[in-house]
Amino acid sequence: MSSYNYKYIEKKWQNYWTKNNSFEPQDETTSKKPKKYILSMFPYPSGKIHMGHVRNYCIGDVYARYYRKQGFNVLHPIGWDSFGMPAENAAIKNKLHPKKWTYENISYMTQELTGLGLSFAVSRQFATSDELYTKHEQQFIVKMYEKGLLYRKTTSVNWCDDCQTVLANEQVEDGKCWRCDHEVLQRDMPGYYIAITKYAKRLLDDLEVLKDKWPKQVLTMQKNWIGQSTGLQFDMWFCDKSKIKLDNKFDKFSVYTTRPDTIYGISYCALACEHEVVRYLCENKLLNNKTINKIKQLQNQTQQQKDTDEKIGFDTGLFVLHPITKKNIPVWIANFVLVSYGGGAVMSVSAHDIRDHEFATKYDLPIIKVIKNNKKNEAYVGDGKLINSGIFNSLDSKEAREKIVQYFETHNIGAKKTNYKLRDWGISRQRYWGAPLPFVHCGSCGLVASKNLPVALPDDVKITGEGNPLENHETWSKTTCPKCGKKAKKETDTMDTFVQSSWYFLRYATNPNRWQNEAISKQDSDYWMNVDQYIGGIEHAILHLLYARFFTKVLHDMGYTKANEPFENLLTQGMVLKDGFKMSKSKGNVVDPGYIIDKYGADTARLFMMFAAPPTKELEWNDSAVEGSYKFIKRFYELSCCVEKIDTQKIKNINHDKLTQNEKQTRVKLYMAMKKQHEVINKTQSFNTLIASCMEAVNELKNIKNNLVLNEGFYILCDILEPIVPHLCWDISNRLFDRVNFQDKLAVNEKIFRTNTVSMAITINGKKRAVIDMSKSLSKEDILKTVKQHENIKKWLENKIVLKEIIVPNKLVNLVIK
Repeated sequence: MSSYNYKYIEKKWQNYWTKNNSFEPQDETTSKKPKKYILSMFPYPSGKIHMGHVRNYCIGDVYARYYRKQGFNVLHPIGWDSFGMPAENAAIKNKLHPKKWTYENISYMTQELTGLGLSFAVSRQFATSDELYTKHEQQFIVKMYEKGLLYRKTTSVNWCDDCQTVLANEQVEDGKCWRCDHEVLQRDMPGYYIAITKYAKRLLDDLEVLKDKWPKQVLTMQKNWIGQSTGLQFDMWFCDKSKIKLDNKFDKFSVYTTRPDTIYGISYCALACEHEVVRYLCENKLLNNKTINKIKQLQNQTQQQKDTDEKIGFDTGLFVLHPITKKNIPVWIANFVLVSYGGGAVMSVSAHDIRDHEFATKYDLPIIKVIKNNKKNEAYVGDGKLINSGIFNSLDSKEAREKIVQYFETHNIGAKKTNYKLRDWGISRQRYWGAPLPFVHCGSCGLVASKNLPVALPDDVKITGEGNPLENHETWSKTTCPKCGKKAKKETDTMDTFVQSSWYFLRYATNPNRWQNEAISKQDSDYWMNVDQYIGGIEHAILHLLYARFFTKVLHDMGYTKANEPFENLLTQGMVLKDGFKMSKSKGNVVDPGYIIDKYGADTARLFMMFAAPPTKELEWNDSAVEGSYKFIKRFYELSCCVEKIDTQKIKNINHDKLTQNEKQTRVKLYMAMKKQHEVINKTQSFNTLIASCMEAVNELKNIKNNLVLNEGFYILCDILEPIVPHLCWDISNRLFDRVNFQDKLAVNEKIFRTNTVSMAITINGKKRAVIDMSKSLSKEDILKTVKQHENIKKWLENKIVLKEIIVPNKLVNLVIK
């Protein structure tokens, strides 16, 4: 018996696949096959793959290999999401250029992925930091600018004075910079924004076409993030005294509510600390110095801090008029009001909103009940009959909302409006290692789009962690205006890396022969798109997936692709845990994939990943289960070495009726596993149950001496298991069947499941003592005769009296004895 030398076997087949370009798709323009586009979210080249990568890419590989066997032209690409802050941090720490660090990591990690036996179309591999990718991306950005989908404005951002850079919200930890622990400030800075809000309705409405194809949780998260609401928008006008206090600079501010039925319950209005009225009050010292200083502190708070801090407010001394009753309503400044939502001003109904009630209670503001309820000392937020609401008294909330909106529209004091929580996407980053924004600043022409693309990064750059390296470069930003030819300055901001990951799947869908001249080939993308199966973590449910959907719609509207949605089906794989926690260096619970592959082989790692848990569930690392996976593979391989090779054609002509009962039962197990494979891939995704079925079939094969059935067993099992343990299955199939590809489809032989026999459990006084295969046509008398003559039953009946004989047809015989 040959021993299982996984290192030799896996290296042999990896070399074969590389040499023969085994996994390249057929040309889009000539292929007659139906297509399948399988894609796992591409990785950041951090240096080494981790177990999350292994799980993600093994799942994708199972789909790709399965569909190739089913006769599809499969595109299964890989690339690198290679821009981002970690490269700059590594440059500072290790005194390495970000580019060198990034591409060395790509080289190393490519070898690691190859070592897993992943069937990627390597000809389509690229990194998003490649200049050619940047060139095409900058072309999109210019077109979006020309169409009004990209604009520049000044807004408040997280700023670290020590690092001299803008920080994302995720980089602010307890109000401090994640890298230097310096206090984070809010600073007004100009930046570039993509008008994703123009697509808000389409992004929301098109979630409907993804139902039953994407996880419900992801759809709900996107729906909530877009946050559509319908309500009433109207102006709150300052009283005459307040206008005078504001030097007649302001007449009013706008508010929006989804609860018009509570309009008579307005007890105060609240403005965000950053609201233009508040800024005017502070700049002109219309509030006392202590209040102004406190407001400035609040203006410097991050969104995270505002969400967690206690509610703080200040009385402005200003009043606005109620839109219907014309009563004076006090105007306050409150830290819970967001300047980014609803214009930074809210009408506060303290009797019917929990937040408003807490604030009103703290500052002893009026609480006016306008919906009938029995609650005391707390807000009632439900519907009901209106009270204290003038002509709208006694209406229920639903009807009142409609009537009050009609009243406002009839009297031209407000209008029904649909709002979205979604905000335009700020893409400016003050970093070096990113795609430069393709614009120049000209003293005469203003902001002008660059014409000579790509605008490439300079290599001779100093990265110290302080300030923007492109801004600090002595010569890079100096240029001439594309319009007038005068001296100008290049934009030194680079793009958010989410931009690169928002269209990479369309780049894969373009034949590499056309990459130089085309960002996206419409002909090619129309063939491949949509991605049939997308695989990635649930943590990308909102930003990446939303931005990718948005970019696809924009590129569709620009004529690059017919696709309106990027991903037909989405699988969000669970995390890999150890000792109940996500693997991380800080917890000391990291398992190195390289160590597992070296000790047990890539096929063992792949089998464990697919067997330990369904792909959408969390997977708990288990050393003994890894060992068990290895033992199964070893047993399977060694059993195959006992099989005598025969002409493969003979397998297709087995006479099932002439086989023994054990041989028939073994074939049933084999074909049941084959049927389960199709069900698992196309419906349930429960690969663990598929592997369990294969293990059962292998256990049956161990007891078979018929070489014909053994050959068939290995032919079928290698076909089923090839997507999961490819090296093993290619090796066995090549040795036994001269098979060096898995393009021939196997059909389930339904005749095998039609049988004249049935397995019946035999119990004595309720305890199972045997299982006997019997003909379905036997009479009751023949069944009892067969049972009593069976060797395993005779001994239990010696010197006993049978009191009762119970037969459950085709299932059970129970004998009651004493």
